[in-house]
This record gives sequence, structure tokens and C-alpha cells, in this order.
Amino acid sequence: MTEFKHDYARLEEVTLHYVTMGEGEPVVLLQGWPQTWYEWRLVMPLMAAKFQLIAPDLRGLGDSSRPLSGYEKKSIAMDIWQLMHDHLGHQKFHLVGHDVGGPVAYRLAMDQPDAVRRLVLVDVLIRNDLQLRELRAAPRWHHGFNQIIDLPEALTAGREEIFLSWFYRAGGARPDAITPEAQKEYVRAYSQPGGMRAAFNYYRVMPQDQRDNIESFGDAKLSMPVLTLAGGAHSGRGAHSQRGDLMQQSLERVSDNVTSFVVEGAGHWIPEEQPGVVAEHLNTFFGES
Repeated sequence: MTEFKHDYARLEEVTLHYVTMGEGEPVVLLQGWPQTWYEWRLVMPLMAAKFQLIAPDLRGLGDSSRPLSGYEKKSIAMDIWQLMHDHLGHQKFHLVGHDVGGPVAYRLAMDQPDAVRRLVLVDVLIRNDLQLRELRAAPRWHHGFNQIIDLPEALTAGREEIFLSWFYRAGGARPDAITPEAQKEYVRAYSQPGGMRAAFNYYRVMPQDQRDNIESFGDAKLSMPVLTLAGGAHSGRGAHSQRGDLMQQSLERVSDNVTSFVVEGAGHWIPEEQPGVVAEHLNTFFGES
């Protein structure tokens, strides 16, 4: 029986917790916010017969260490590169990023184009002007709140479950899109000392991420085939629902080889709402290489 294997990698700036399963070509699965590697638990067994799945907790999240700095996506992408190349010894791999894991995956694919064979982005936009359009159409209060210094930590201390469970209920096609068991695991991880500080830091660095990408890449495009998966159902968060067209536009600005799908019956939490559909798309897309 295939089982999850938990391990740790001591890297230059951080210790990453990561989970592996399966055998074959390596596939890296990067989490969203406010989740951990655990969001991939239903997808991984459906791919393990063909691929080796590696699902890390990103810097500061889950059971990885929580440094005070380094939450720019170029730094987190370097963490993943060191994990895959230096620690695990993989020269090439497929890469998937959901939500905040998407900009990390994009940055890694641009920084290491010879290593990333195929790239998948799940319900996330890449170019900032499209993100601003989306926010104007359906404002998301938490973007501004999460970027305030110190106040979010003060208001959520001891109330992590109240704060986080709002997102879990509101972000999916149904309020029970994320199970009570999964919510408990996520709240456990984010309630650790420094967990919420790190979570908010992912938002605080977003303006710097945009500047870094422009400075590093300009108008350069991704060299590998790209797949996008967007949720097709309306969710309570509004801006996260039915963003398939915007995802297509977003990726066409940075790639000449994009295939896009809308996942019906899912809001923002696609890997947990429709794991079978996600696994089918990934198995097919990565199997074409």
C-alpha cells in the first residue's frame, strides 16, 4: 500500500517539511493559503502509480521553519530549487502551484527553465494588472488587511480558528468544501508560534514580488508547456469564482503554450473539492512529456 512519507530538508535559510509518495518522474505540488501540503492528500494517491509526488510546506507554513524574513517569491522559489536539486538530487521535474504556490511556481519556472519540464497553475493569476482588475470587480478585504503591519497578528492571536475558518467556508463551491478534519489540521499548523506572522508576510511582500519579476524577466516568457485549472463554481469570495478567462489572459502574457480548463463543481479549493478531476488533468498533462 502506498503511504505518505514525511521528511525534512535543512537548506541554506530554512528547514522544509515535505511529504513524498509514489515512484516515477518527480512532480512538485505547492500549496495555497491558508493551507499546507495537506491540501494535496487526496490527489497524491491518484498519481502515485505514475509519478513521485513531492509536497513541501512552504517557508513559514505548515511544519516548515518560520524565519522572520525571506517571504519574497524569489526566495521561496530558491527554497524549492534547493529542496529538489540540492537535497533530493533531481535535475528535472514537473511543477504545480495553487494560490500563493502559483507565483512561487512561476518564479521557479522562470529562474530554472531547463529544470521545470511542465508547469501547472491552479486558480491564481500571475500578472499584477489582471489581479487589480479582478479585485476591482469583486474586492477581497483580506488583501489589504493581511498587509497591515502587526495588527493582523494582534487581532487573530488565540482566534486563528475563527479567522481561518471563514476562508474555508467562503472559498469553495460549498461551505463544507474543506472537511472539519482538514480545517483542524490547517488551524493546528497556523496556530504555531510565528505561524500567522508568516502567513501575513506572504501578502506583505506582494508589491516587492511584482517589482522583482519585472526587474528579473521584463517581457520574457515561460519556455515550457503550461496548464491552468480554474474553479467553475461561484464562491462566497466572489473574486475567486469563475476566473478561467482571466487565468487564460494572465498566462498568455507570459507563455505561448497554454492549455486552460475550468473545473466544474469547485470554487477556489480545487484539489480538495475535485481531487479526481485534478489528478486526471495532471496525469494526462505530465504524461505527454
